[in-house]
Amino acid sequence: MSVLQTEVRGHIGIMTLNRPEKLNAMDAEMFVRMAETWTAWSLDSNVRCAVVTGAGTKAFSVGGDLGTLIPVLTGAKPPQNDYETLLLESHPKVRDTAMLRAYFRKPVIAAINGFCVAGGTEFIQGTDIRVCTENATFGLPEVKRAIVPAGGSLTRLSRQIPFAKAMELILTGNPMSAAEALQYGLVNYVTTQDNLLDKALEIANEISANGPLAVAAAKKAVIQSSGLTYENAYVLEDKAWDEVANSEDAKEGPIAFMEKRPALYVGR
Repeated sequence: MSVLQTEVRGHIGIMTLNRPEKLNAMDAEMFVRMAETWTAWSLDSNVRCAVVTGAGTKAFSVGGDLGTLIPVLTGAKPPQNDYETLLLESHPKVRDTAMLRAYFRKPVIAAINGFCVAGGTEFIQGTDIRVCTENATFGLPEVKRAIVPAGGSLTRLSRQIPFAKAMELILTGNPMSAAEALQYGLVNYVTTQDNLLDKALEIANEISANGPLAVAAAKKAVIQSSGLTYENAYVLEDKAWDEVANSEDAKEGPIAFMEKRPALYVGR
């Protein structure tokens, strides 16, 4: 069975990290297949939103496999298969795409079950909305293994939660509970295991019912304006308006509202 399961339900792409016996640790094959899936979904106009989760009930992901992936990336051992060779030859590109460090224009929702540490915590920082179970655990223990969390955390984490808390997680390597993650804004909702995927899909369906051009333009403007002055950020906001204002969907939305019917958006 594939280490990465994917399906499309309506307008929602669902990605499941599928190594439950390894707590969904990411090996080279998973990295490559994740990168391929994000690229394919970015080009598929039918996919308007994505949900990513982990197989089983114990873990979303504990990050890079310390027995296979990390030794290859650090040069501790040579590649053992075609996926490891491919990853090593194109590491920055595959890593950035797989870990959502490269820009993905459609909304991504994380459904986090159980352990979400190391590369798991790094990965969810590339998602837009996050739902987790009550027993979820987050953390960046890389420094305890004498490496750094360079899958996005050194750049993204202090922009997403308070600086001091981000530095505590990065420098101590200590874990954070689901309750703390909610308190500090790392996740949006905490729910039960039974309700986890349903809650994520509920949000995804709500987003997918909106104008896809407007959603994509709004996400792009928010991300690209991060860290800019208001003056420069407003330029991107105005550009987002211009990108969608004359579309068929922008005409359909108000008409559907006035006619008291669901809007039929086509992404044009």
